[in-house]
Amino acid sequence: MCSNLLKTSFEVPSFPFARSSSRRRRWLCVFSPDLQRPRLNSLNPFPSLFRKCRDRFISNPTDFVPNHSIDFHLKKTAEFASSYSTMDAQGAGGSQGLTKRIIKETQRLMQEPVVGISAIPDENNARYFHVIVSGPEGSPFEGGVFKLELFLPEEYPMSAPKVRFMTKIYHPNIDRLGRICLDILKDKWSPALQIRTVLLSIQALLSAPNPDDPLDNQVAEQWKVNEALAVNTAREWTKTYAVADK
Repeated sequence: MCSNLLKTSFEVPSFPFARSSSRRRRWLCVFSPDLQRPRLNSLNPFPSLFRKCRDRFISNPTDFVPNHSIDFHLKKTAEFASSYSTMDAQGAGGSQGLTKRIIKETQRLMQEPVVGISAIPDENNARYFHVIVSGPEGSPFEGGVFKLELFLPEEYPMSAPKVRFMTKIYHPNIDRLGRICLDILKDKWSPALQIRTVLLSIQALLSAPNPDDPLDNQVAEQWKVNEALAVNTAREWTKTYAVADK
């Protein structure tokens, strides 16, 4: 099921994590090949609010996960939601911008954040979300802060969001390029599903790796042959790549 993912390269604005928003960069995107070039003229309805919280988001990502201070995050997400409540599809960029569906979903994400997950729209294109998922308690990824990127194609919600991990992770269903083997991102997608559903499913995938439907065959084989060793490797990768410096 996960063997047909292909690499697609396209140009997008620099993400906030790169600490540079003044130039475009070439990003290797590993979504399915139907991903279209993003429209760089798509406007984010709240750039000033984004800029205010961006530096905090970059320097202290652990502020956005459980068991850390999240007062700042909650305050800003409330402001984002307030901005969205005054928008309509035309005000957000018309047919090439945001739909009412996207606005409502983003508003709900801001007003009712999922525990252990943060999703913030990009400053230059609100179809892009910068996502942070904290490793679930009791999993090999516990204590990790994993960065992902999520993109909503123009066909959304008729087609699934495109998501990948930016943080390296040792997981049988996530390969070295960050691609994710998740049925609702492919053949099991339904317009009734939402961004929230996708993020919760990814969080659940961290809690329950499935080596029987792998994307990284080597990791899956290790998981089957010696699960204890695989789990230990996953913990070491989490400590190495996904734990913020204190």
